[in-house]
Amino acid sequence: MEPADMQHAVGAPQPGGGATPPAVSVTGHFPLPPAAPVQVPAPEGNGSLSGGAHGPVAVLLIGAAGAGKTTIARHWADTRGAPTAHISLDDVREWVRAGFADPQAGWNEHSEAQYRLARRTCGFAARNFLANGVSCIIDDAVFPDRPAVGLGGWKRHVGPGLLPVVLLPGLDIVLTRNAERTGNRRLSDEEVARIHGRMAGWYGSGLPIIDNSHLDVASAAAALDRVVARSIQGPPVW
Repeated sequence: MEPADMQHAVGAPQPGGGATPPAVSVTGHFPLPPAAPVQVPAPEGNGSLSGGAHGPVAVLLIGAAGAGKTTIARHWADTRGAPTAHISLDDVREWVRAGFADPQAGWNEHSEAQYRLARRTCGFAARNFLANGVSCIIDDAVFPDRPAVGLGGWKRHVGPGLLPVVLLPGLDIVLTRNAERTGNRRLSDEEVARIHGRMAGWYGSGLPIIDNSHLDVASAAAALDRVVARSIQGPPVW
C-alpha cells in the first residue's frame, strides 16, 4: 500500500498573532490549487490543438524505454501555438544526485520511493503550470499491471482530467533505440523486452494508442495532436 503523501504546515501562528490563514501550497508568488479537473480545450477546425484560444491541457505520454516518448513529447511542446511545458519523469528522478536509485540496479523499495517522489514533483509542477495558463505534457513509463505506480497516482497528483496516451512501437524499434543510449538510460535487451511486453497490456484498456514504429518525430507529434483532439469528444475511461 502506498504511504500517504506527507504535508507540512507552513507559517505556524505566533503567540498573540490572531487567526491563522488557511494553509496553501505556493510556488513563488502563485498559490498552487489542489488537484482538480484539468480543462480539455475544444479543437480547432482542422482537429488540431495547436492554437492557444481554449485554455491549458494536460497530457501524459506513456511508453516503454526506447518508445520515443521524451523526444516526441518535447517536439509536441515545442511546436504548439500555445504556451506548453514538457516534464519528463526520468529527468526529474535524476535531480537526485547522491543516493540516486539507478534503474540498472533494478526495481526495489529505494527506486520505488524515488519514483513516487518524482511523480509528486511532476504533478506539483504540472498543476502550477496549468494554474497559470500553461499546458503541459508529461512522459513516463506507466505499467498497466502495477496500480501502485500506475495511472491512479498521476490522476491524484495532476487531476482527473489528465489525458493519457500510449506510444507503442514494435520491439525491434525500442531495442534499436535503446542500443543507441548511454549511461543509466541504457537498459539490457532483456529488460527492454520485458518492459515492452508489459506495455502490450494497454491494448484493450480504452486508452488511445499510437504505433510510431514507422513515424518520424514530427509525424508522431502530429498523430498525438489528433488523438488529443479526438479525445475531447469521448475521453478514455481509466
